[in-house]
Parts: sequence; C-alpha cells; structure tokens
Amino acid sequence: MSKQTIAVHLPDGSIREVPQGTTPLDIANSISPRLAAASVVARLTPVASTTPETGNTTGDESHSEEASDATMYSAGDAAAPRLVDLSMPLTEDTQLALITERDPEALKVVRHSAAHVMATAVLELFPETKLGHGPATDQGFFYDFYREKPFTPEDLTAIEAKMAEVVARNEAFVRESEPREQALANFERDGDFMKTHFVTKFTHSGEQVSFYRNGAFADFCRGPHVPSTGRVKAVKVTNLAGAYWLGDEKNPQLQRIYGTAFFSQKDLDAHFARLEEMAKRDHRLLGRQLDLFSIQEVAGAGLIFWHPKGAMIRKVMEDWMRDECLRRGYSLVYTPHVMRRELWKISGHEGFYAGNMYTPMELDDAEYRLKPMNCPGHILIYKNSPKSYRDLPVRYAELGNVYRYERSGTMHGLLRVRGFTQDDAHIFCTPGQIEDEMDACIDFAEAVLKTFGFAEYRVELSAHDPSKPGDFVGKQEDWIRAEAALDHVLTRRGLAFKRIPGEGAFYGPKIDFKLVDVLGRLWQLSTVQFDFNLPARFELEYVGGDGERHQPVMVHRALFGSVERFFGVLIEHYAGAFPLWLAPVQIGLVPISERHQEYAAQVKAELEAAGLRVEVDDRNEKMNAKIRDFANQKVPYILVMGDKEAEAHAVSVRTRAKGDQGSMPLDKFIANSQELVKSCSTDL
Repeated sequence: MSKQTIAVHLPDGSIREVPQGTTPLDIANSISPRLAAASVVARLTPVASTTPETGNTTGDESHSEEASDATMYSAGDAAAPRLVDLSMPLTEDTQLALITERDPEALKVVRHSAAHVMATAVLELFPETKLGHGPATDQGFFYDFYREKPFTPEDLTAIEAKMAEVVARNEAFVRESEPREQALANFERDGDFMKTHFVTKFTHSGEQVSFYRNGAFADFCRGPHVPSTGRVKAVKVTNLAGAYWLGDEKNPQLQRIYGTAFFSQKDLDAHFARLEEMAKRDHRLLGRQLDLFSIQEVAGAGLIFWHPKGAMIRKVMEDWMRDECLRRGYSLVYTPHVMRRELWKISGHEGFYAGNMYTPMELDDAEYRLKPMNCPGHILIYKNSPKSYRDLPVRYAELGNVYRYERSGTMHGLLRVRGFTQDDAHIFCTPGQIEDEMDACIDFAEAVLKTFGFAEYRVELSAHDPSKPGDFVGKQEDWIRAEAALDHVLTRRGLAFKRIPGEGAFYGPKIDFKLVDVLGRLWQLSTVQFDFNLPARFELEYVGGDGERHQPVMVHRALFGSVERFFGVLIEHYAGAFPLWLAPVQIGLVPISERHQEYAAQVKAELEAAGLRVEVDDRNEKMNAKIRDFANQKVPYILVMGDKEAEAHAVSVRTRAKGDQGSMPLDKFIANSQELVKSCSTDL
C-alpha cells in the first residue's frame, strides 16, 4: 500500500483504501448521499486499539467546573476512540463510524454547537460581553458570560431570536488553529481573562491551539461540531442563573444562560412535556401535598422531619429491609451516633473525608465527631471477640443515622441532606469467600430494585486511577486484584457494566447500581464496595484452618443508599401514588350517611385485624366530597358503604387506577388485598 493512501475500516467489516486527506464526509458521500446528509460527526478508533465498550451510561450534570472544562479543551487519550468533524482530513489507518442524528452521541455534539450559536448571538447583541465556557450537559447546554449589566428576561428573548437568525444563516463550523502564544496575546489584549485561563490550563507551550469559527464568530474549542449552524434545528433558551468564575465566590460573578437543543421540534416539545411531568412529580411538592415530610428552617437545612404518613412508609421500607437481611444471613447491630475523633483517624476518614464531616466536639475526655459512616462501628463489634475461619463470613447490618456536611447550595429535598439513615452492612470474610459474597450482594441489590418497582438499571464499576496514587490507599496490586474480582462477578452474572477509572472510594473499588425511573431518569442509589484498607488499619484478624492469624476481607454495601434519598426517588417514580403494600393509608372508608357509620367502624376493625391500614371519613360531608379527598391523597382503595353493603356484609370498591369496580363481599376484598400486600405487588 502506498504511503499516500490509508486504510479506513468501516463498521460492516469492509476496508477502503483512500488518499490521505480524505474526510469522513467524503467517505459518507461515497457510500450514500442520504447517509452523508444524516451524518453529524465521525468516530475514529486507532486500528490497533482494542478498547472494549460495555454497558450503557449517561453523563452526570453535577460535574465540576474544571471537569467540564477538561472535557471541552483536553485532547484526551490518543489511543481512545474520539469524535471528529466530518471535515477532518484522515491521515492514518483508522476505524471509522459515521454518527447520525439517531445516535445518542450526536445529541451532545449539537448541544455544544448550540452553545456556540448562543455565544454568537450574545456577542452580536452585546459586544462588550466576555466569554467563559459553554459545555453540553445531559439536559442541554449553558454558556457563562461576564458582563457588568445583568441580562433581563427581555434580553433572553432577544438572544433566542438572534440565535434563530444565526441558525438560518447556516454558517459552516470551520476548525482553525494558531500558535498558543499568539492566542494568549490576543485574549490578553482583549481582556478575555476566562479564555486566557483556559488556553493556559489546557494547552502547552509551542503547540497549536484550535478554534471553531462560524461567520465572524470564533471560539477556543477542540470540538467537534455539527457541519453548520443550520443543523441546530430546534433550540430553546431556558433560564438564567449566577455562577462564580471557577466556582470560587471570591472571583467575579458570571451570568450563566441555559438552553437546550434537539434535532427536531418534536423532540424539543417532548422534552418540555417531560419537564412538566417531572415538576408534577417533584417529591418536595408531593411531600407537602401528601403530608409525608418537612424540612423546618428553625431546626436547620438538610434535616428531615418524617410526618406520620411518611414515617409509615419508612417503617414498611425498613421492616422489609431488616427481614430480608435476616433471611440472607445478616445479624442486626446498632452503633453510636458520635465517636471519638481518634477512631476516625485510625479509619482514615479524618484525612480523606474531613471536609464532609462536622467539626469536632470537645467533651470531658476527648474530641468527638458525629459519624458520617457506620463502618468503623461495625469493625469494633467484629473486633470485640476472637474470630475463627469457621465464623466467617460475618455479616452486620444496620439502618444507622449518619451526618455529613453539605454546602447550603447543594441540598435538595430528600435527595441531598445533612442527616440521613443509611442501610449499611459490612461483611467480613476470607479471600476465598469474597466472590460469593459480592455475588450475593449483587443479588440482594437486584431484589431491592425489583421489589420496589424498578425494572431497569445501569451498572458501573468504579476503579482507581493509577496516575493519581494520592487519591487512594493501599497497594496497587491489591486494587488490581480487587477490581478483577468485581469484574469477574459482574461478567459471571451476565451484567453489562461500564468501568470508570478514578471513581472508586479511597479505600477500594465499588459497584454502583443506577436505577431508571418511570421517566427514564438515572438515580445513583445502591452500591457495593470492596475494602482491603480498613481491615489493615484496624488490624482485624481471624484464625485460619492452619492455626495462623489472617486478615479478613471487608465488603461495604448499601442498597437503599439512604432511606431518605430512596424515599424521594420512590415519591417521584410513583408520583405519590404508592403501590398498596407501601401506601401509608391503603383503604379509605366512605359511609354514605350517618346511619352507615356503625357498619364502617365494623369494616375498619375487620380490615385492621387483617393487617391493613385504614382511615374512615365520618365527617358530615357529601359522599362525593369524601371520595374526592381520598383520591387527592392517592389512597389505593376507596370503599363506599350504604344500606345494601351493610345488609350483604360487602363493600362498593373504587380503585385509584380504574374507578368504580362495583360491589364485593368484604372477605373476598380482604383476601385480595392481603395477597397484593404479601407479594409486594406494584399493580395497584
């Protein structure tokens, strides 16, 4: 093969020999003009690369400022697959895949391009503005601007209109480059302090830095982008917020304009319909409406007060978890809320986790800290008596209250709080038992998700980053061995997963389960973590079959994650309409008139004797008003009773989903309800 030609490997297995400098768009056109028209960007993978792709995942919109900057400006691993412009000249053998509008990867590209369209519009309208950065997110995009005069709602309307003009101009996105020193000089001359920072941080002396130009607008960026502004077909400016430069309140305050973009107006409309549905399901709104919980300002932010109905659901959740733990061979334990600071020094939390802990309290004999985790307490219980290999595995479980310092701006209802209940468990076992124990934890996690109505989830294996040894403790060979064990367990169970370097806990790798709710949102809840660090720090031992002392392996696992967060997700997943077995009030009784109250009291007694949760509305109100009030509280069953029901020892049944179901003998209704509760059915 001539040096002037390269081999392009296509997804169908074919190989094309093309001249150096051929672009992905050229290849797309050679295959099909329709394919070329549908293509957005291309994915290039070095021919020698064998990087596996496992599982599915989405990004996390809670990324840091620096993380999003790195995504935008860093070149990344040269051996990894990368997205490039369709106009990028190909210079070496490569695997090429054309990414069309149907591919999930394409959506973030169009949103990044939409951010450039927004910046173009802002500078055309307000040329004194200085540009920050404009990354794509899972929900859309944003761009940070520095401008002394605040943007107004009218300005946002004008910006969106100007963006439509930029789209209509169909300006090509053209990649350009210039020497780093020239770029820095230009930005410094124009007072673009944010762009100066990005070029300084993400490029190196002597290299060429890349820009993307559309019309007269140019922005420092590595790309890729859609071919032209005309491909940003459906875009909407959504809101305005403040953001400090680099997230530091000592720096200038920026104005962050948010927007979203899709490939079609239909998709854009569906997105906003989904947002409307999300607003209706907001657990904070439903928590007030259904009287489930509150956060009291006089007591403090991030601290949850469970009202009777919410507390009843919590009891059902916790009872199920404790019963399941006992069934699976766990022992229940309880540990103190505060412990000596010295204990947290031994565990390593004082060094690695102090920023998330409350400040020490000085008491009579020592300094104490509120516990952020339950693991040191379980370790002390294990260590309190000698252990033999015959005793292992030892499994301790606790629904323990823990306390973590969260900044005021990060807290969000039940989902991010300062005091919460963790369904913690710790398993101490021999090295030979570890894979079976991890497998059992994964089985338990799947049972939790299935029981509470989550049929779909994603799995991630969070590993260590060998290039950052300061971020983890222990020997690298231990990490490699532990990660291999987790990989093997997941593979053996046939679970697709994504490996994420650098996201492991400081003491060991972990498996995270991200459930998918009814609206398709991902929630991080269940986690299983491997730990070879704490057993060494606390000098844990067991006597082996050889009579010698050995160090056990430790597994952390939390399957609700926290009771509060799991409950918040349940509220939004079910929109407050909990299945019968979870509902705080399962049955509402409506006597038609005052003379039917005696029969209603009799029905209530029989239902409660059968273990069902019941309320009677015996107010002097019309029947329809009582039914409406129970319906507004999303009670699964409403039983109406009058003369005919009292005579037949029956009830007239209304269900939350199907309305009036007619008359039914009371004993049959009780039997049906008990079966639904016993099976944890999500049908009602």
